[in-house]
Amino acid sequence: MYVPTTYRPPEPGWVLDVVRSHPLALLVSGGGGDEVPFATHLPAIPADQDGPADGSLVGRTVLGHLNRENPHWSALTDGGRALLVFTGPGSYVSPTVYGVTPAAPTWDFVSVHVRGTVRLVRDRDATLDVVRRTVAFCEERFGDGWQDRDSVGYFDRILPGVGAFELVVEAVDGMFKLSQEQSPALRERVLDAFERGPTTQRRELARLMRGLPESGEGVR
Repeated sequence: MYVPTTYRPPEPGWVLDVVRSHPLALLVSGGGGDEVPFATHLPAIPADQDGPADGSLVGRTVLGHLNRENPHWSALTDGGRALLVFTGPGSYVSPTVYGVTPAAPTWDFVSVHVRGTVRLVRDRDATLDVVRRTVAFCEERFGDGWQDRDSVGYFDRILPGVGAFELVVEAVDGMFKLSQEQSPALRERVLDAFERGPTTQRRELARLMRGLPESGEGVR
């Protein structure tokens, strides 16, 4: 992913926050020959929830799983390379927000691309562990505290249809396009519009904008 310097995350921890907050990722890997690459939406979570102090993902492992009936599963190979795309908040920015002319519309958004090597999980117990860890991760952040202890038997029955994998992270790109290219006055107008916006996505963008360094520039 091409990321202009201006839109790079201020620090690696910003990228990890997106991965944790938006775990429904897009797994992309080659289709072979002239085929279009496979692309599958699936939950993906960091295997190690603590990790290094700086929040970097490089060198860490991400867990994911998909339906074995999906042709994408059969196309995955041990040692093959793949991409996980995590999509954060995004919103259209109308020129009316700027209050100046001339102006052009744009779209502020957050996206994280994680590239690495695939390791297929073959063992039944290890596959169940991936599923249970994913459920626990998502339930803690987005659910109501549901516990899977009464459903482990059900999980065990559906397990033959689950294909689990690990992605060993080799490189990460984070795009945080938050109107950094605008003057401080115009950025403040955009931020104000997002904070007053009717959607959580706009308010989340505003929160991220508030956290930018005063220069508005990302890490170099």
